[in-house]
Amino acid sequence: MALASSEAANPHWTPRATPQSLDHIPGENGLPFIGNTFRILRDPPAFINYMIGKYGKVYRSSAFGAVNLSLIGAEANELMLFDRDKLFSSEQGWGPVLNLLFPRGLMLMDFDHHRMDRRALGIAFKPEPMRGYVADMNRIFAEQLPKWRGDMLFYPAIKQLTLDVAADAFLGVPLGPEADRINKAFVDMVAASISPVRRPLPFTQMGRGVAGRNYLISYFGPQIEERRRNPNRQDMFSQFCRATRDDGQYMTDGEIIDHMNFLMMAAHDTITSSVTSMIWLLAKHPEWQEKVRAECLSIAPAGSAISPDQLDSFELTEYAFKESLRMIPPVPSIPRRALKDFEFMGYKIPKGTTVSINPTVTHMMPEYWENPEVFDPMRFTPENSKGRHKYAWVPFGGGAHMCLGLHFAYMQMKLFMHHLLTQVRVEVADGYDPAWQAWPIPKPKDGLRVRMVLL
Repeated sequence: MALASSEAANPHWTPRATPQSLDHIPGENGLPFIGNTFRILRDPPAFINYMIGKYGKVYRSSAFGAVNLSLIGAEANELMLFDRDKLFSSEQGWGPVLNLLFPRGLMLMDFDHHRMDRRALGIAFKPEPMRGYVADMNRIFAEQLPKWRGDMLFYPAIKQLTLDVAADAFLGVPLGPEADRINKAFVDMVAASISPVRRPLPFTQMGRGVAGRNYLISYFGPQIEERRRNPNRQDMFSQFCRATRDDGQYMTDGEIIDHMNFLMMAAHDTITSSVTSMIWLLAKHPEWQEKVRAECLSIAPAGSAISPDQLDSFELTEYAFKESLRMIPPVPSIPRRALKDFEFMGYKIPKGTTVSINPTVTHMMPEYWENPEVFDPMRFTPENSKGRHKYAWVPFGGGAHMCLGLHFAYMQMKLFMHHLLTQVRVEVADGYDPAWQAWPIPKPKDGLRVRMVLL
């Protein structure tokens, strides 16, 4: 089944700018063939801060086989994400990284096509389905979290739990013995997105990623017609199968599969990363863990189900989540390709240039955040947020490409924190400071060693 979109099918397709056309932009291309790839992968924030210190907020570098222009800061975020003049292509920005793995996901669509598919897929995030997801998550968390006691590795545990949630909410079925294989497919696909080898050769990470994608095609494809005929199934997959565009037409099987692959990855891996960073920071700052716990207990008794109507009451919990996403955003870098010539900070930038913004660095810039290294959830109160540049905090993107599952992520986080923190205290050893893998999605390299102490 040929699912990947072609360049010819994209009316906005713009060839890459030549490296020579960017010679007037300060920067460095690194080593022959590999550029700065390994320097970036080793420590992305350190590399970016080095480049900003040497060249400023607009700089040129080479990595993953291409020359890229980095635009740093809230103003750059607004230029790219709000994109009032339709200067940038998300499809052509993410395409070189994700096209072999997650083609035709929402993130790889532009303008009218993106708008039509986003509207069709939005049916799965309307109030009634969301109430069903709340019931599913309450049940799963009540069943599984009481088993989380004593010393454990948090990251693999939450990864398996979010996969179970995705199976229920997205697929409407327990994964059973297929869970490991599906999980491995997603792990291989995400890892392949930053593989220095960009062709799916045998025994390479990209080869394993493409094999994982092919397995998921074979998993989703045969189920589509049955899901389309059954109006009683309310999981996301079934709703996507029945969703129609503005012209009343169903999406094709290939489009549905691509959307499912992408949204399962996005919902599974990004929430895993986000909740892991929040638990790490709450364990590191027990005074804030206690504040979140007290709020949870004020809303409902320990371990009890939360209703959809109660979700807005988790104010401190939401502030702590936002601060965690500020300090460790789940999407460290966001690429685009320029469709037209444009100017920024005095530089003329030609069409076809691959440009990127960096939430990780922007979220730690003192010009937007007082004492940015300090964990302070109260910086997100309405009073303290007043006057801050609205694009200084962009963990969910922005503009037309704002994360479709934003409210689903908040909902899942609040339910998880209530079910967990009202029953246990999460502790880490004195002096413990795990190293984090920064790309493609942040995670603690050692799995995050925690202790769950029964209250």
